[in-house]
Amino acid sequence: MARGDHIWVTRPLGYTHHGIDCGDGTVIHFTGEPGKKSDASVSRTTMDDFALDSIVHLREYSDSDTSDVVIERAESKLGSRDYNVVTNNCEHFSTWCCTGRTASQQVRMVSSLTTTGAAAATSLGATAGVVGAAGSVAGVSGAGVMSGLASAGGLIGGGAAMGPLALALGPAAVSIAAVQVGLREDESLPEEENDARRDGRIASVAGAVAAGAGGLAAVSAAGVAGTSAVGISTGLAAIGGLVGGGMVAGTVAVAAAPAVVAAAAGFGAYVASRKLRGIKPTKWMPSARRELSGPEEESTDALEGGAVDETE
Repeated sequence: MARGDHIWVTRPLGYTHHGIDCGDGTVIHFTGEPGKKSDASVSRTTMDDFALDSIVHLREYSDSDTSDVVIERAESKLGSRDYNVVTNNCEHFSTWCCTGRTASQQVRMVSSLTTTGAAAATSLGATAGVVGAAGSVAGVSGAGVMSGLASAGGLIGGGAAMGPLALALGPAAVSIAAVQVGLREDESLPEEENDARRDGRIASVAGAVAAGAGGLAAVSAAGVAGTSAVGISTGLAAIGGLVGGGMVAGTVAVAAAPAVVAAAAGFGAYVASRKLRGIKPTKWMPSARRELSGPEEESTDALEGGAVDETE
């Protein structure tokens, strides 16, 4: 750790708290009680008060400004009380000090996951409504569902067999877009981090496509083989039976799958890529009151006053 570094710790509730290391045993950061940030202000505190007995991590940048500029920015905000959990939190502040740009990966990730969840949830209700009302035969009977699927499939130049895919396009697109935002490239971060994010973005698209194709294949194979009306209806009913429903439940499952898989594949690939690339944060214990936990514990002498790389 050095003067002007962006450092962060994990709080007991699971969120991360960020600040700027002043190099003299103090940290400039937003202070305030968790969940009661109306009293938050940018303050200078001791490293121990910032860490609260937690392991301190280093945020690495590829083009951080000089330590003098970073400290000057941080000190210019001392006393500021314009905290906002979404637009101006402790991570925004620390990133701005180091790069002149505000950003919060923590907020982007949460927003992306929330958007993906909303897309999947919307798909559940919308799919059931569409298949029951879009076709010439209203209702959720077998004939009604098939009529709705035929109408939906017709929008992309297909028939009932393409209906679930047509219904999946909207939620899948929203989910993919959310992953692209959550894992977008940031030129201020190290190349390895951006490469891992790129892998996640690619995986989200590939996952959605694979889930869509897999869903169509499952429909044609689960019941009477083929994509005839009987094949589609029995296939959807068989898939729906796995979740305790019928044709409508099967249609919802097939239509929602691409959105869910896009998010899972995207963020899963990002995490896996980070591990494969050996990306691991620099960790440091500011106080010798306790040792780092892990299969290979470091002595307090080694930890006091120095940074060590630990395997996650």
